[in-house]
Amino acid sequence: MPQNLKIGVIGIPGKWSTETLADTLESKTGFRYVIDMQKTHLDLSTNQLYHGETNLSDFDALIIKKISSQYDPNTLDRLELLRCVQSHGVKIFSDPLQILRLIDRLSCTVSMRNHGIAMPPTLITEDKDAALNAVQNYHEAVFKPLYSTKARGMQIISAAQNEKKILSAISAFQKNNPMMYIQQKVNLPGRDLGLVFLGGEYLGAYARVNQGKTWNTTIHHGGKYALYQPDDTIIALAQQAQDIFSLDFTTVDVAETDDGPIVFEVSAFGGFRGAKEGIGIDAASLYADYVIREITA
Repeated sequence: MPQNLKIGVIGIPGKWSTETLADTLESKTGFRYVIDMQKTHLDLSTNQLYHGETNLSDFDALIIKKISSQYDPNTLDRLELLRCVQSHGVKIFSDPLQILRLIDRLSCTVSMRNHGIAMPPTLITEDKDAALNAVQNYHEAVFKPLYSTKARGMQIISAAQNEKKILSAISAFQKNNPMMYIQQKVNLPGRDLGLVFLGGEYLGAYARVNQGKTWNTTIHHGGKYALYQPDDTIIALAQQAQDIFSLDFTTVDVAETDDGPIVFEVSAFGGFRGAKEGIGIDAASLYADYVIREITA
């Protein structure tokens, strides 16, 4: 492997995936540097972005493993700062513009629906009456924040309640979520799937298996990873979804339903732990090798 390459990792210091990727790059290049975006500043007089005293334009490449611990509009601002580094010829994996389209759940959804990707029935509205109708039509509806990960902030509202209670629950959700993203609750077979892609190529799939304690399967809520072999239809759907965004590394979240597979979302960053524990592959090493090939070709 080439030495003396300066490849920085944008992530959360101390977090497993960030530190694992930084360690892997150090083993391959002899250089290690983790960038906390909270510690950066952009000098527009020179159009240079600094991390402390370090000019990020001096790097050969940057890999965005995580841009913030939680998604919010400020996350979009951090990605905008990185576009200035790109203007100096530094390659960034994945492209900040592509990630921008995924941080906002609505942007991701609109892009996928415009390309005909199968998704759960979904309604987007600021109108409480429209939200009430959606709950009644869906019977059970999942209200999702536009900026969240690992099902944080999601709320189920059931039509089994009386109308007053439904409207009260809708109003409570809308206090922090003016634009409401409402999705019909899907009956999952105790699992959903993560299909992993590197440079647009399919690497494998894992299942997140519900342990019977919550309605969702996320690891944050007690789900467990397991190896899974999806059929060609599921792989093709996930491939089509990730192709829209041209990410260097991603995971596509897919669910199996009685009417066929559907896509919940395309991850802005992809998951190393699911690939390792569920599939048995070292995604950090594969990603590092991929980036090195791309910048030295």
